[in-house]
Amino acid sequence: MLNGKTAIVTGGSRGIGEAISCKFASLGADIAVIYAGQRSAAEEVCDRCIRGYGVRAKAFQCNVADFEMVKETVAAIKADFGAVHILVNNAGITRDGLTAMMKEEDFDAVLDTNLKGAFNMIRHCIGLFLRNREGCIINITSVAGLMGNAGQSNYSASKAGLIGLTKSVAKELASRGIRCNAVAPGFIATDMTDGQTENPLVAAIPLGKMGEALDVAEAAAYLAQAGYVTGEVLRVDGGIAM
Repeated sequence: MLNGKTAIVTGGSRGIGEAISCKFASLGADIAVIYAGQRSAAEEVCDRCIRGYGVRAKAFQCNVADFEMVKETVAAIKADFGAVHILVNNAGITRDGLTAMMKEEDFDAVLDTNLKGAFNMIRHCIGLFLRNREGCIINITSVAGLMGNAGQSNYSASKAGLIGLTKSVAKELASRGIRCNAVAPGFIATDMTDGQTENPLVAAIPLGKMGEALDVAEAAAYLAQAGYVTGEVLRVDGGIAM
């Protein structure tokens, strides 16, 4: 259970982030939902799901790629909740295209949000975790970071980098009681994968179907409570990357 804990979930207003926010709330955690643009969606998640479990919830707008904005947002969360115990780096974007034709701004945007955004959040939460003498970081990576994906060199690079970041942070902070793990989803039915049911890779999934956001949330909930697990990358992919 996560009673008495406060969790930050980036990209927490829809898809996998929403599922994680609701799952953690069901386990007793207060939730700070970070969203990029749609305040109404973030407020709806807080009202419809999180507060229904009798825990606290508040939405914070933040561009995770902006170092100073993240610093201010984390400070605001601390002021509102008093402490932070869990960080879930879920915010992510795609700008797909073949490498030979990819625009520089599309490569930069994906790396800035998916990888640098996670670094920014970790960097500004570490001090809070050190004061708690505990902390749990969960980075949502992807099987694309393990096996690559044609047409997604920017996305795959960002997710592979996130795996390296996870393992480095885990080694740096283990002695201080701070754990850092990653979840690597495969094809999960969300807005980001809408229209992918005909993708030939879906037919290659050993379990024969796309996953659900709740499948990823369950994995994140396990890592949030697994006190002797750090530096791990937990695949939730139906077996496609084995």
